[in-house]
Amino acid sequence: MQAVNLNEKFSLFNETWSPKLVGELNGQHVKLAKIKGEFVWHKHDDADEMFLVVKGSIIIEMRDNTITLSEGEFFIVPRGVEHKPIAEHEAHILLFEPAGTLNTGNVDDDRKVNNPQRI
Repeated sequence: MQAVNLNEKFSLFNETWSPKLVGELNGQHVKLAKIKGEFVWHKHDDADEMFLVVKGSIIIEMRDNTITLSEGEFFIVPRGVEHKPIAEHEAHILLFEPAGTLNTGNVDDDRKVNNPQRI
């Protein structure tokens, strides 16, 4: 057992939209990702998804609402809600979601990560 240093973990990768696994608890995954630009519209029918901004800011567009998050803020996208994360400049985020949740949800996209790398 040891503490996880988020800055250290973020320093281990450069690619965007490719979540990395940094922890597991009670059937949930804790993932880190660097994001820049727009992702795809998608949803997770069976899972809520929490976005915590560690560095920068992001926008989470939903069909009927838009949420802007700054460093230190989080938002939980309820299951079944179609959403699209956006980062004008590179942002670092922590995701908390059930194990096995695909980053692209119900959409088949080139950026889909079936098995996130553990770092």
